[in-house]
Amino acid sequence: MTLRPGIIANLSYRDAPAAIDLLCAAFGFTRHAVHASEDGVSIQHAQLTLGDSMIMLNTAHSNPFGMATPAETEGRVTCILYVVLDDPDAHHARAAAAGVEIINPPRDQDYGGRSYEARDSEGNVWSFGSYDPWATG
Repeated sequence: MTLRPGIIANLSYRDAPAAIDLLCAAFGFTRHAVHASEDGVSIQHAQLTLGDSMIMLNTAHSNPFGMATPAETEGRVTCILYVVLDDPDAHHARAAAAGVEIINPPRDQDYGGRSYEARDSEGNVWSFGSYDPWATG
């Protein structure tokens, strides 16, 4: 097996099963792996994919890393997840139809591409756009 270096964000959600449903319905993620905890309610570990990208998530719990949900930080976020995609306008329409809070509607960016921002059900901020940082060199 060849190691595929990359960065994969890992998020914690108070209601991880609901977050998985929302991320799939609103943002187009696909369940790659979902491992429930022994209680059958919380998620020990999940992997969701979108194109060649992946995120991991779990049900929020006490951990040695100090991970917190936006609710535990009074709504402040410490990271915005940017996802490159072909058609931010169509993606925005899907997210809005699913009831996701739209922070900024799709718009052209000075640095190229088009993007919009949304907040998921637990306050994480996502940016979706056609600007590809890898293509700019």
